[in-house]
Amino acid sequence: MKVLEEGTMEIGVIHMLDTSRQGNMFQVVSEYGFSVCQLCCWNQELCTPETAERVVREAREANVRICAVWAGVPGPAVWNFTEGPTTLGLIPKQYREERIKALKGWADFAVWVGAPAIITHCGFIPENMTDSEYPEVVAAIREVAEYCESKGIGFWFETGQETPIVLLRTIQLVGTSNLGINLDPANLILYGKGNPIDALDTIGPYVRNIHVKDGLYPIDGDRLGEEVRAGTGKVNFPVFIRRLQEIGFTGEYIIEREISGEEQRRDILQTTEDLKLWMQQANVRI
Repeated sequence: MKVLEEGTMEIGVIHMLDTSRQGNMFQVVSEYGFSVCQLCCWNQELCTPETAERVVREAREANVRICAVWAGVPGPAVWNFTEGPTTLGLIPKQYREERIKALKGWADFAVWVGAPAIITHCGFIPENMTDSEYPEVVAAIREVAEYCESKGIGFWFETGQETPIVLLRTIQLVGTSNLGINLDPANLILYGKGNPIDALDTIGPYVRNIHVKDGLYPIDGDRLGEEVRAGTGKVNFPVFIRRLQEIGFTGEYIIEREISGEEQRRDILQTTEDLKLWMQQANVRI
């Protein structure tokens, strides 16, 4: 595997685990010119040692490093303000037990493929720390985090449904040594939860990965803001990257564009070039 020089940043892409793909499943990552990806999967049927063996073999053949496993969970997931609080992450009681089990399974999978952590959305964590549901949510997150800790891997929150201070408070209360954040700057904007640059003052020390994604603030009380190509939304990437550099961030910049087809491919390629320019402006070695 590639060894990075100190201070060097890697650019990669989020990549769906798809065993039905013809040939090497990491070919598309290589075609983009990347040697790192964040492997994402929602299908529990693929969480097996056999799939992991294929992932390891084909990642090695493609010279692609898996920097984390993005772990999807069973049950409904509605990405809005009306149904999101009752369907996403570990918040809904009716799905919590099976989702804890699923996340532990993905922790095993991460170990099998040699990834350092799993990532997930924990959901709309209560803003009010006196909410009677909050201790149960913290306990559920702690159960998963402790399992990951026992396996020697990290448990990383992807930003989205919670404000930075809620995320910081929850990390402190969970209290395990392996907690981190996959900071998606667009999500803070799409959910109206904060400015990603200012958020680094609160959660910066915990940031392990970045999703290179952009978006617009919500203008409707029921629906999230609109995701757009990086550099065309409200994330000020030159300033954001410079601030990450200032606080000593050393993780990967993982491009995510939540559309499909040729437009997605074009946008990823364009974002790669833009990201290199923004990094150069911030004196980040790539």
